[in-house]
Amino acid sequence: MTQDERKKQIESIRKLPALLEAAVKGMNDRQLDTPYRQGGWTVRQVVHHLADSHLNAFIRMKLILTEDHPTLKPYDQDKWAVLTDSQHAPIASSLEILRGLHQRWSALMDAIPEAAWNRTGFHPERGDVTLSGTLQTYAGHGEKHVQSIVKLKTEQGW
Repeated sequence: MTQDERKKQIESIRKLPALLEAAVKGMNDRQLDTPYRQGGWTVRQVVHHLADSHLNAFIRMKLILTEDHPTLKPYDQDKWAVLTDSQHAPIASSLEILRGLHQRWSALMDAIPEAAWNRTGFHPERGDVTLSGTLQTYAGHGEKHVQSIVKLKTEQGW
């Protein structure tokens, strides 16, 4: 990955909270509790999932930066999504988490030296992962979910 590509992906991380906030702006509880696809999570669950997932990714990146080939703990996102907080808590707290987290995360990534992007960790489900690959995964992750929310709103005429 080139430096320019990496900068664009870091910018995607930086901008995600604003994109997500715009996507859910004005949605009421009924709309937030609507699945974004047949058999899928609700919009509320997706917002909380993004906070959970991106917190884990931030921690994983910090572990890779500070330890020699650390083992990265996986988690069952589907089980997390059915916990009470993911199903019923107001989304404001996760939006706040994402604002602060993405500000810190992008600042961290802005300062990573070029050679460090090849540092690795071991993920028990995925094998060896690099910082660069982790950035690539999460730069697209949030955007994909925002697109799903926007698509649902368009289909429902909200």
